[in-house]
Amino acid sequence: MSAYFWFEGIPFSAILYKKEIIEESLDKFVIRDEDSVIVSYPKSGTNWLIETICLIQTKGNPKWIQSVPIWDRSPWIETKRGFPILINKEGPRLMSSHLPFHLFPKSFFRSKAKVIYVIRNPRYILVSGYFFLRNTNLIDNPESLGTYIEWFLKGNGECPVKYRG
Repeated sequence: MSAYFWFEGIPFSAILYKKEIIEESLDKFVIRDEDSVIVSYPKSGTNWLIETICLIQTKGNPKWIQSVPIWDRSPWIETKRGFPILINKEGPRLMSSHLPFHLFPKSFFRSKAKVIYVIRNPRYILVSGYFFLRNTNLIDNPESLGTYIEWFLKGNGECPVKYRG
């Protein structure tokens, strides 16, 4: 199994993403006017923001965030797990995405959905991404920080690693 596949010049982890789902989210996924979308580059602090927004939605009551996993509270539009959750979810939805602008669902541009765009210093993203990948059990560790920096500077997002299946 290949760890990555390329779509529109961008590498996607085959563990989390499926080409067909990305294509379907681009062309068929409907973002509603009442939806809120968190858009960010990987390792930009997205999970911190999701937790904060969920606490705001519940007026500070932590029971929801303590009992419902983060990937169910703010599913990722483009992932194997998140896409089906969002398709079937009713009412206003909170969702997340790492998709670049040109791969974002076309319906978004016709909606009045709210967008929260997360920006973080690229140096911090690089360091966070390196240590995240180095410590995960799903994939091989990046060979070195130097290798990861080269990959990152090419705009490839995550490090070229192999799936530990």
